[in-house]
Amino acid sequence: MHTTDRSSPARPRSGLAVVAICFFTIVFDGYDLIVYGSVVPSLLDDQEWGLTPAQAGAIGSYALIGMLIGAVVAGMITDVVGRRKIILVSIAWFSVAMVLCATASSPETLGLFRFVAGLGLGGVVPTTIALTVEYAPRNRRNLYNALMFCGYPVGGCLTALVAMALLAEHGWRVMFLVGAAPIVLILPLAIWLLPESASHLLARGRRAEAEAVAARYGLDLGDGRDEPAGPRAGKGFTLPFRRGYLAATLLFGAASFCGLLLVYGLNTWLPQIMREAGYPLGPSLRFLLVLNVGAIAGTIVMSALADRIGAKAITVCAFLAATVSIYLMSLDLGTGLLMLCVAVAGLGSVGTQILVNGYVAIFYPASGRGSALGWTLGVGRAGAIAGPLLGGWLLGSGLGFAWNFYGFVLPALLGALFVAAVPRVTRHRRAPAVGETPVGETPVEGDALGTIPPQRRAHQDVMR
Repeated sequence: MHTTDRSSPARPRSGLAVVAICFFTIVFDGYDLIVYGSVVPSLLDDQEWGLTPAQAGAIGSYALIGMLIGAVVAGMITDVVGRRKIILVSIAWFSVAMVLCATASSPETLGLFRFVAGLGLGGVVPTTIALTVEYAPRNRRNLYNALMFCGYPVGGCLTALVAMALLAEHGWRVMFLVGAAPIVLILPLAIWLLPESASHLLARGRRAEAEAVAARYGLDLGDGRDEPAGPRAGKGFTLPFRRGYLAATLLFGAASFCGLLLVYGLNTWLPQIMREAGYPLGPSLRFLLVLNVGAIAGTIVMSALADRIGAKAITVCAFLAATVSIYLMSLDLGTGLLMLCVAVAGLGSVGTQILVNGYVAIFYPASGRGSALGWTLGVGRAGAIAGPLLGGWLLGSGLGFAWNFYGFVLPALLGALFVAAVPRVTRHRRAPAVGETPVGETPVEGDALGTIPPQRRAHQDVMR
């Protein structure tokens, strides 16, 4: 345990600065992904390009194919090269790519530049989650991870507001130019203020640097062992696939597939579906705003409950809320009730994926957390790719308005089943490495606030 001497002028910095940088990075990650959904109606109205819903859905998936590759690669190398470098490169990469999207001269070039942007966007999420979990207060990791990752729906709200203000008058290209702002607003601050992961430094044998970071931020390096305590412990990319973790790893990937299918399917097609229902462009964009406002408010509440009750139960409930609300959206409801269902669907789609990410982050030890998140989000990106394609197919199929929502009910229900099936991991008690979930002390199922006495915890299995 590293403490600061009372006579020393230096005081440990708050890890909340790290969480804040991650938050604003995720805001623009969300903006740059959701922005496509806001411009789809304009692209479909462009007579020169002559896009069909199926073609627009395919272009929407290209960025997500890039994210699939970017998330998996980032997950594989983040525990080697460090999380700080991954974030800095990713911010610069996707900002430049957004400028290229604004200059696209054809559907083909727009799809190519969206793919390139996706490569950078995919590297952001697993590394920001891992850093947030490491630097957040130990008994509030679900909540702080949710607050950080609420940057995604905040980015969705920003997309809707910018679209309502600029899209009709200035056209769709300006929407992509706004998405390049992080290279000016965030990257300089991240270079200046964002530290490297102390657990990464320790795992790479750079103990002096790890101790300096730990002292600067008031972290606990434990006994210096970064070995996970689970069965057949391993490091880095291989740990999630070791015996004792494999089943959970596969189920988390499947749940992420369902969650991200909902996120990108709804965010891409909700404005156009509402236009098909008779709403003008401006009011149809308000549904996109409500979807993401619901995700923000609901996720904060649900994540606080996850710290108290357990991540597993709350995540299952969120998926079930998505199932019910999306079905109700297919009915002939008044605008007010429809808006309420859309807000709940925001929690059940965007919010549920945030809960899944937080669950993964506290389930694995620090040495394999980045790789586990990279794997989970990488598999999830396949669902993200399928979401816009599914929405485009449903919209162009002629099956009717209700089927635009029926197609998303089944993934929501399957997501609940996958999370419910995640098994527990039994671990032996030991001193934790920095950023690692300490056995018997952390927000685990049934012990979110330390309500189980330490004497009992020492003899219990950890339920993840």
